[in-house]
Amino acid sequence: MGVRLAQRAGEPASFVIRGARVLDPVAGIDEVRDLVVRDGVIGGSDEGLREIDGSGRIVVPGFVDPHVHLRTPGREDTEDIATGSSAGAAGGFVTIVGMPNTQPPVDNASTLGSLIETAEDQARIRVGFLAAITLGQQGRELTEQVEMTELGAVGFSDDGVPVANAEVMRRALRYQAITDRPLVLHEEDPDLSGDGVAHEGAVSGRLGLDGIPSISESVAVARDAALAEYEGGAIHICHVSAKETVEEIRRAKARGVAVTAEVTPHHLLLTDEAVVGLDPSRHKMNPPLRDQSDRQALVDALVDGTIDCIATDHAPHAPNEKEAPFEEAPFGVTGLETAFAACFTHLVRPGHLDLALLVRRMGADAARVLGLPEHGLGDGSTADLAMIDLEARRVVGEDGFQSKSTNSAFLGDTLLGVVELTVAGGQIAWQR
Repeated sequence: MGVRLAQRAGEPASFVIRGARVLDPVAGIDEVRDLVVRDGVIGGSDEGLREIDGSGRIVVPGFVDPHVHLRTPGREDTEDIATGSSAGAAGGFVTIVGMPNTQPPVDNASTLGSLIETAEDQARIRVGFLAAITLGQQGRELTEQVEMTELGAVGFSDDGVPVANAEVMRRALRYQAITDRPLVLHEEDPDLSGDGVAHEGAVSGRLGLDGIPSISESVAVARDAALAEYEGGAIHICHVSAKETVEEIRRAKARGVAVTAEVTPHHLLLTDEAVVGLDPSRHKMNPPLRDQSDRQALVDALVDGTIDCIATDHAPHAPNEKEAPFEEAPFGVTGLETAFAACFTHLVRPGHLDLALLVRRMGADAARVLGLPEHGLGDGSTADLAMIDLEARRVVGEDGFQSKSTNSAFLGDTLLGVVELTVAGGQIAWQR
């Protein structure tokens, strides 16, 4: 069975957007024109349709996020499928993929099937699910991956922790020959990371915080790239943070290893200098924010394609959890509602990244790394799109969040690029 993406049933949308800049980098479309959606499909006559003023706006293929924590089952107090998909819709996303490090983990067909059924009832946009590589994410025994593949699992991941045992990873790569699903890897050497809470460098030294060295990530990537090469498998690297990791991925790709990689907006835009404020709600995540040379290497790698796409690693937490001292607070920040605006404001506007490339890295390229359907704006396509006012400004958090959680890395920042409309699966999922 193919990958299963679930969305609640709804009324097909019909409208015409007048005079917007229609931008679809994959299809080679970039022009100011009207865009018609009739009965959830792009194209056709605009006769009798509701009109939406698109002047000064762009319309792009909806975004895809291959890395989201929906916290269900087990922590629905911080997020659930309804609120997580609403947060995605508000950020212009039409497809998101939930990670399996829940309570309990998604490591069996029963749990996965229950999640898919819930998404079919609650999800405002398409939602897919990764299942665990190992039982309980304990890193010892492989899950029944064929069974979960038949149920529609997007792929397999122990995200939150690495698969530390090389022989277990090798067996997972062999199993992949049967499932043909990606292995999505949190890359970290636990012995090197130890009890670290921030990047090992000048800032952590100044603050007296235990550090997580860059090589904790890069040596794990080097190992798994070598295993994938040996077994003829394919791997996807989560949340790349370090320049050493970029070089390992670049070398692996050069020798023909089937490896793809993602980077988060917070790692693209922030450095460990932000940690000086000791605000775990905004700036404690794993991998940690690293130094300026790492940040620049990530931007360069995103531009040249060494890093394939942007993923948010949307990680909601309860306020009381994040109000703990920095050393004790959990890792993770939210990201679905701010990803485009943050990257547009701080990368596109200053000229570090082309707008069309940002749209591609958040859309078609993000879909490709997990083998998901790509969304386009050509006639006859199901309407999966976002309309954005690039000149509109928004103070993050000022109007609240669609997510249940507020632990945003950009809380209080003023960002350009407000999503005004999201259509997912032919249905209006968000309209400001």
